[in-house]
Amino acid sequence: MSKKIESVNYGLEKIFDGAQDFLPLLGTDYVELYVGNAKQAAHFYKSAFGFQSLAYKGLETGSKDTVSYVLVQDKIRLVLTSPLNSKSKVNDHIVKHGDGVKVIALWVEDARAAYEETTKRGAKSFLEPTVEKDENGEVVKAGIYTYGETVHMFVERKNFKGTFLPGYKIWESDFKPEPVGLKFIDHMVGNVGWNEMNTWVKWYEDVMGFVNFLSFDDKQIHTEYSALMSKVMSNGNGRIKFPINEPAEGVKKSQIEEYLDFYEGPGVQHIAVSTDDIIKTVSDLRARGVEFLSVPPDEYYRAVPGRLEEFSHELREDLERLKSLGIMVDADEEGYLLQIFTKPVQDRPTLFFEIIQRMGAKGFGAGNFKALFESIEREQALRGTLDKS
Repeated sequence: MSKKIESVNYGLEKIFDGAQDFLPLLGTDYVELYVGNAKQAAHFYKSAFGFQSLAYKGLETGSKDTVSYVLVQDKIRLVLTSPLNSKSKVNDHIVKHGDGVKVIALWVEDARAAYEETTKRGAKSFLEPTVEKDENGEVVKAGIYTYGETVHMFVERKNFKGTFLPGYKIWESDFKPEPVGLKFIDHMVGNVGWNEMNTWVKWYEDVMGFVNFLSFDDKQIHTEYSALMSKVMSNGNGRIKFPINEPAEGVKKSQIEEYLDFYEGPGVQHIAVSTDDIIKTVSDLRARGVEFLSVPPDEYYRAVPGRLEEFSHELREDLERLKSLGIMVDADEEGYLLQIFTKPVQDRPTLFFEIIQRMGAKGFGAGNFKALFESIEREQALRGTLDKS
């Protein structure tokens, strides 16, 4: 890896240069997935990923159209939603896309202001500001569309004391698997169509006030067979990061093309979740049946000490242990990071998870791109989707 790739621009405070952030975001509130069977999906995320039961909405709470199970692990909240009848609009999303992310909810101080600021800048409305109330107080929600059918929901909960949202009840469960050490969402990656990346980069700049602080082109992200391009968008305080990928021309079909084919449009490719001890987290996940991409070859790990030495960093973890688990290492001027990627968590080769531990590094593993994409290509070959049809 060369320093040139990873040193594009990490200084968000310098990029903003004191400019007012017109859309202050406090963090990721929750991520909602539309799934075919929320009850069974909830059991999977509990047993495999160590999430805990938090809240429930369904027939028992007066919801006649959809059912939702809310799971939590540290600061991560997942909402799994399924339709209860054939007339629910959730059906259309599942039939077209399969299980996938519908809503990326963003925690804000003022949902009405967030909606007004973004819609006046060109955002398409998904939900006008709506007040939801129960005995625990009120929550204001408002939503806008981003790429594909994905939605950003603004959630204002300063006047709410309940477990999750109005209309939900506490979900009690006797099944309480141990957490695996997942802490918070580090970033979420979106895949968009051919020549659409710059359009959505501009959308995030103009509509959300984000900045493009890191870019990779097909000369940096490629293998023998395929390539892609990516730009990383971040909000003013750096708490929300959304890399955006688009396919690039290659000899064979790239992972982005495969995703677009099977998701049938743009959408969230993966959710990166942070841990403080990736060796323990990945060991626990593997023991629970979570499948990861294949381990990089020996030469990859032989090169790791040199890549760290280039930035004067020393690896604190045991390299052989990392190798045995397939955990990859990358570095930049600020430090290094450890990362690994699951296989898709549903039958369509679409959504997957990244497990990441940052040891000072602020990048996204550019030095791992080639090894990662070659591993994905091996999976594509098994699926018969690597060759262009």
